[in-house]
Amino acid sequence: MATVADGMARPAPLAQRAWLTVGILFLAGILSIIDRSAINLLVDPLKADLGITDEQIGLLQGLAFGLFYACMGIPMGMAADRFSRRNLIAFGITVWSLATIGSGLAQSFGELFAARLLVGFGEAALSPAAISLIADLFLPERRGRPIAVFMTGQGLANGIAISVTGVILTAAAAGAFAGLPVIGGLAAWRLAFLLFGSAGLIVAALLLILAREPARGRVQTGPRRAPGTEEIRCFWRNRTVLLPLYFGFAICFTVAYGASAWAPTMLMRGYGVSPAFLAAWLGPMAMAFSAIGPLIGGTMLDRSMKGGRPMARFAILTFTPLFAIPSVLAVMAGEVHVAAFLVASSAAVFSVVGTVMLATLQSVVPPHMRGSAVSLTLVMNTLLGAALGPLLVASLTQRVLGDDAQVGWAIAMVCLPCLAVASVLYALARSRMRAALASGETECARLLAAEAQARA
Repeated sequence: MATVADGMARPAPLAQRAWLTVGILFLAGILSIIDRSAINLLVDPLKADLGITDEQIGLLQGLAFGLFYACMGIPMGMAADRFSRRNLIAFGITVWSLATIGSGLAQSFGELFAARLLVGFGEAALSPAAISLIADLFLPERRGRPIAVFMTGQGLANGIAISVTGVILTAAAAGAFAGLPVIGGLAAWRLAFLLFGSAGLIVAALLLILAREPARGRVQTGPRRAPGTEEIRCFWRNRTVLLPLYFGFAICFTVAYGASAWAPTMLMRGYGVSPAFLAAWLGPMAMAFSAIGPLIGGTMLDRSMKGGRPMARFAILTFTPLFAIPSVLAVMAGEVHVAAFLVASSAAVFSVVGTVMLATLQSVVPPHMRGSAVSLTLVMNTLLGAALGPLLVASLTQRVLGDDAQVGWAIAMVCLPCLAVASVLYALARSRMRAALASGETECARLLAAEAQARA
């Protein structure tokens, strides 16, 4: 029988080195979301250049990226539990960055679809390895803020992508790149992909040069089982708590992916704004909300743990999705600045949900399964969120409403029910965790209780 001891008694790694690693992961998180979401501002230029439809754009936003992202999620999570997480992350960054450069060189829908597949393949390595790495860089009572910093980077990236891509499109329209060698003759959307991909290669090099792999917070003895066997058994034993947690997260992020994929297009089509407006208004507001959300989530987590209230995180997860309702009704705002503000506000909401959810998983699964636990969220969020969210909005716009300008109403029709279901599922997880704590029957409950007692 294998025995596992959490690393609570380990001395913490040097704070300076630990935060340096978090800083590099912060940059990696930013670029991962930029490379994934820049396409959301390039919808109409892509359609015009490659001759594709809204549904094909939806496939590029969701299924093309999500297919490998989902399929590789579990293998990458298990790899993060077994091999150097630093090297795994550097490998992933290199793959997705080269694929992003390839996206800018694509000449057809098929070529762009293939490049997006490889973006998903590379990005599948980041979150499982990064969250596991942070968990071993910091003691449990200090994990909330570094996880929040990492999540802040991913949240900020959407606003950065909006602003930077908007600037590139505006500058290209004014002929700013016309005289430059190599890139001077490229369409603006191609130039954006090339620049973002090149930046990723620099971050991969920084990670290999400056970061170090910390000791893992576990000591495990006994025979090694086939890869995945122990994880499957553990998750099945704890299914009453973990299933509603995972499905609540995935359905919540159906909204995050679906709304964010089409919100810039909704503002351009429904309110007649330009890329310059998005760069000047939506991007900065999204960045501000993205910075606020993870800090709120991380602070609430740390304070609840220090106050001996481990169940507070489940209450946060239950009620936070409902605060995204105004953002998915931005089509009803009537005034473009108000609509942009509402769209941007969702970044704070989903950042809180993501920060609290990932930190919760670090507390309710055995330490040597943390990478696998996070990777399962990637699989679920991709299959239900990234793959379906953008496509549902596109299909509803194109096939039901029959008017491209009505995409804002399609966002509302898809996202409102999802937010309600996500809240209900998190409430169910909260109820089942309370019952498990009372009976002491599941590992999730015992780990959460042990962590709370260690702080007392």
